[in-house]
Amino acid sequence: MKGVIFNIVEEVVAAAYGPDMWDHLLGQAGLDGVYTSVGSYPDAQLEALVAAASGETGLPTSDMLRIIGRHAIPRLNDRFPAFFENAGDARTFILGLNQIIHPEVRKLYAGAGCPHFHFTLAERAVTLGYNSPRRLCHLAEGFVLGLADHFGETIAVAQPACMHAGDPTCQIALGWS
Repeated sequence: MKGVIFNIVEEVVAAAYGPDMWDHLLGQAGLDGVYTSVGSYPDAQLEALVAAASGETGLPTSDMLRIIGRHAIPRLNDRFPAFFENAGDARTFILGLNQIIHPEVRKLYAGAGCPHFHFTLAERAVTLGYNSPRRLCHLAEGFVLGLADHFGETIAVAQPACMHAGDPTCQIALGWS
């Protein structure tokens, strides 16, 4: 996983729980916390940090990932404003993940392992098919909620199928009212 994700997680944790919480989580996870944005780090380090945050807050790891994803969007917008400006709305942004956003991420961060989404479209709904060995579907849900906040939209998010429940892929259902 690219260090930029760890940098964003650190910023989200510090903003939500104070700067000392990040150092505490690193200690709990047994990590040194030296993450450069272009560096690559084992996925297990993010898992350990989220587990430590879950233990400290009492929230399930799925909720922690949603919180991180939601609050990561303003920070991603600060780093990559063109991605957001060019989209104009959450649906356009989401539908551009495979063809626009992730190819640009791979250019900026060589070796980035971005997921590929499969889309099922309806007039006021999109279902994201997500299959990744990282199993970060709850982070993806949080990103969607953050996009809704960013674009001033209301998006209902449900997950009728999830790898964490034994399904072969996750299906993240999004609905616009």
